[in-house]
Amino acid sequence: MTAPVRVVAFGGGHGLSAALRALRTCAAKIELDLTAVVTVGDDGGSSGRLRLERGGLPPGDLRKALTALAADDPDSARTAALLQHRYGGDPAADGPLTGHAVGNLVLCGLTELLGDPVAALDHLAVLLRARGRVLPMSREPVGIEADVVGLDAADPTAVATVRGQHAVAVTPGRVVALRLAPPAPPACAEAVAAVAAADHLIFGPGSWYTSVLPHLLVPELAAAIVASPARRIVTLNLAADTETAGLSLAGHLAALRHYLPPLRVDTVLADTRAVGDPGSVAGAAESLGARLVTAPVAVADGDPRHDPAALGAALVPLLVPAR
Repeated sequence: MTAPVRVVAFGGGHGLSAALRALRTCAAKIELDLTAVVTVGDDGGSSGRLRLERGGLPPGDLRKALTALAADDPDSARTAALLQHRYGGDPAADGPLTGHAVGNLVLCGLTELLGDPVAALDHLAVLLRARGRVLPMSREPVGIEADVVGLDAADPTAVATVRGQHAVAVTPGRVVALRLAPPAPPACAEAVAAVAAADHLIFGPGSWYTSVLPHLLVPELAAAIVASPARRIVTLNLAADTETAGLSLAGHLAALRHYLPPLRVDTVLADTRAVGDPGSVAGAAESLGARLVTAPVAVADGDPRHDPAALGAALVPLLVPAR
């Protein structure tokens, strides 16, 4: 019997969820052993409130990854829907639950009960019959800081420091430097082990500065990524978001090399329409040691969203073991 192909996907939020849903569509053609490694810098919304009030890891991105891996049977789908349910209402009138996702509260409670966020994630994965494992990049929450230019109309070259994942994600300025606080958080040991055992490492899609690059700033995790014998795939975004406004697709690849110079990549996957003239992107891919592969991986209605089935179909030939 052929062993499953071991895949580790890095990211956070909606981008990682899209990658995980795409990878799940590969199951009919190739058996995968999936691990998602998730950023832990979120400080906005429900996650930010729980992080401030209760401490511990921000649960939102971890919840999204878990529900993306939930099994398709009715009970698991219903549990996933419950975890994604968000209490509505007016925060001023309807009490402290307003705005919280049920899954965020469950993960927070399980972590307090079990004393370990990885144990909490593994327990919730059982309830969801998850088709993979979800791990934090660190057991300790981190802050995300960026040096940004373009915020001062009187001096567009002035550098300002923006602190917090949410603030960095919505900054109208151009990010020129990114760092974590503390600058060298301990890596999750289980994540390091998964990277060492992986056949493939996948980066993106997702918010580049707040979901993808932070993994490269955790020293133990970065060292494991560089040392891993796995093949490395970068899935590029379909459109720039606020934090990467003005950053080309080639610039996304250059940022990977800037923050982890020893990183070598095997394949860069981009949407055929989004890449436009592939020359600059192919050149940036080659600087990382990679070849550029293009495929129609976006939804057909023109929205800048990946289509899980199309992205999965593009990933299958990249994941099939070499014969």
